[in-house]
Amino acid sequence: MARRDDYEYDEHSIVVTKNKQYAAGVPAVLVSLQRGMSQMGATRTAASLAKLNQRKGFDCPGCAWPETPGHRKHAEFCENGAKAVAEEATKRTVGPDFFATHSVDDLLGRTEYWLGQQGRLTHPIVLRPGTTHYEPIEWDDANRIIADELNALGSPHEAIFYTSGRTSNEAAFLYQLLIRSFGTNNMPDCSNMCHESSGSALTASIGIGKGSVSVPDIENADLILIAGQNPGTNHPRMLSTLEKAKSNGARVIAINPLPEAGLLRFKDPQKVHGVIGDGAAISDDFLQIRIGGDMALFQGLAKLLVAAEDAAPGTVLDRPFIDRHTAGFDAWLDHIRRVDLDTVVDATGLTIEQLHDTAQALIESNATIICWAMGLTQQTHGVATIEEAVNLLLMRGMIGKPGAGVCPVRGHSNVQGDRTMGIWEKMPESFLAALDTEFDITSPREHGLDAVDSIRAMQQRRASVFIAMGGNFASATPDTDITEAALRNCSLTVQVSTKLNRSHLVHGRTALILPSLGRTDKDVQATGKQFVTVEDSMSMVHRSRGSLTPSSIHMRSEVAIVCGIAETLFGPGHPVPWTSFNSDYDLIRDAISRVVPGFEGFNTKVRQKEGFGLPHPPRDSRTFQTKTGKANFSVNDLVWLPVPPGRLMLQTLRSHDQYNTTIYGLDDRYRGVKGGRRVLFVNTRDIKNLGYRDGDHVDLISEWTNRSGSIEERRADNFRLVAYPTPVGNAAAYYPETNPLIPLDHVADKSNTPVSKAVLIRLEHRP
Repeated sequence: MARRDDYEYDEHSIVVTKNKQYAAGVPAVLVSLQRGMSQMGATRTAASLAKLNQRKGFDCPGCAWPETPGHRKHAEFCENGAKAVAEEATKRTVGPDFFATHSVDDLLGRTEYWLGQQGRLTHPIVLRPGTTHYEPIEWDDANRIIADELNALGSPHEAIFYTSGRTSNEAAFLYQLLIRSFGTNNMPDCSNMCHESSGSALTASIGIGKGSVSVPDIENADLILIAGQNPGTNHPRMLSTLEKAKSNGARVIAINPLPEAGLLRFKDPQKVHGVIGDGAAISDDFLQIRIGGDMALFQGLAKLLVAAEDAAPGTVLDRPFIDRHTAGFDAWLDHIRRVDLDTVVDATGLTIEQLHDTAQALIESNATIICWAMGLTQQTHGVATIEEAVNLLLMRGMIGKPGAGVCPVRGHSNVQGDRTMGIWEKMPESFLAALDTEFDITSPREHGLDAVDSIRAMQQRRASVFIAMGGNFASATPDTDITEAALRNCSLTVQVSTKLNRSHLVHGRTALILPSLGRTDKDVQATGKQFVTVEDSMSMVHRSRGSLTPSSIHMRSEVAIVCGIAETLFGPGHPVPWTSFNSDYDLIRDAISRVVPGFEGFNTKVRQKEGFGLPHPPRDSRTFQTKTGKANFSVNDLVWLPVPPGRLMLQTLRSHDQYNTTIYGLDDRYRGVKGGRRVLFVNTRDIKNLGYRDGDHVDLISEWTNRSGSIEERRADNFRLVAYPTPVGNAAAYYPETNPLIPLDHVADKSNTPVSKAVLIRLEHRP
């Protein structure tokens, strides 16, 4: 067990150096090895990293970037993937003695970093009403507490079931089956906080909420636009794909408020030029856009392309594709002709020359891909912005052809697969009907609650049981004070987890922590060793098999945990064969093959060397399963975010030493920050104009105008100002430290995603 002062830090000791101009390289190798050795030891490090993302190994518990088909390097992982494995496969453990020593109040005073560094949870534990310490509990007794609390509810809709994107396809399918058998669709998941805007926009535009490209498409594209994404930290293996695309002649344009190391230059440590050379330049152009200006950019580019078509008819627009495969073009064209380029320049902060140059790149490209992440989705107008990106592709016929299409880059390793398996509060009738036929149940048809609405329900005491399959809900969600108060309103909170986090300490009247196996762990059930499956960002499904001996015999797989709860909750007469599913995961996959389209022959196809790809009608046949039967052009009023005098527009982001709410360390090597996290990146001009100096400590106050027209304020205290090349008027800081600044009602139109990338703030001197 760590000493009290281990992994704690003083924000006044933060050291700031120059930000890096490249990603990866030798430092990434050294950090990977150091983290592995310190957490796992030499033998465990070698055993785990050698099987990470290999065909006979386990899928990375980090991001969902896919492998290149037909190819595996000996080291098929990145620095942050190695950190994720070190965190999960650590030899450190948190058992009953730890909780006997540390009260909940004591642990509440620790940082997320400290909590995560204590090690793997080894035993199921319970916090009973009125007590101060978690204590051990038998699995059967834990399941009985859950069943009794659920059965005592006045309605199934008073229960909330959260899912993390780490959950396997098999566990996710059984989890949603349990929830729907119980009688509700209350299934918030991490998608609600990240790519829900992508799904909403793509479903309306092209009929499916998934990306339409593959790794070979990216490698063979002519032009790649990367907007609101930082692959160097969040999806590092994407850099190898971009390097390959560059070597094949692709032009890469980065669109981002911050200059990110991974989009400047990549030093592949498995290549000579990445070790002793300069590596490879990634971006040909960097469009340093103002926060919230992406919609204006896409509309402005579309206007310039229309003007070029007017000047030379038949040379820019793909009229055969538009006429045959799209709807709404004329209304969209009329709208785009009226877009004012001066407004576009004001909204984006770019020059007219940059707009013309980017438009020309689009005109010259025969294969264009647009990639994006949360920089686009976590905006009030995030859905509309992504629709505008799709419009830009549709006008050029860039859907359903090699090297072209849409590429929302997912974060969590199986967040896309969980949605495919039914983890959604609004699954279509076709899925629910197939589920009912397969299992002789009656799934509820009433739409359930997403993450934001679940917090409201707990806040208003309309829901009183909260069960989380992985994740760290308290730290992943907005409006921290309100979220934590909502969780504390519950009669029962249940967390299925591998490691300690803040959500275990923000609890209901009774609280359970159930220790689960991770991706690295060997999973042995009654019929022998099992494997699970995941779906990556590009709709490829493949196996994941852990090989390490679990840290404790008291851990259970997520499948076993779900089945155990279900058996206790429903009793022996339930039509779902929970015991058989727990014994043999092939039986789960057989059921999935009969319920989920595209998974026919699941057990056979997933045993192929590369797994298998799911169907994607727009990509495969230019078929669009929308209401019009065609791809839809969308008409959106141009929205942007002017910054009032004396204020800044804040975006929240990850440090290079974190993965979502998991904090690996206190250094952000790429941005030049060492020893702390409460920093605010601000343009030098803004620091001076607001009356501060680089290095000052300030409090942040967010200002948000609610539906009634009143201004609501939130606070986050004690941030060190760091002079940084952000756009004037824009700032950036790490989450979850800035989550308290985001009002619960400050959400994206249509998707209900919290707006974490556009938070209006003012600064106050520390008292």
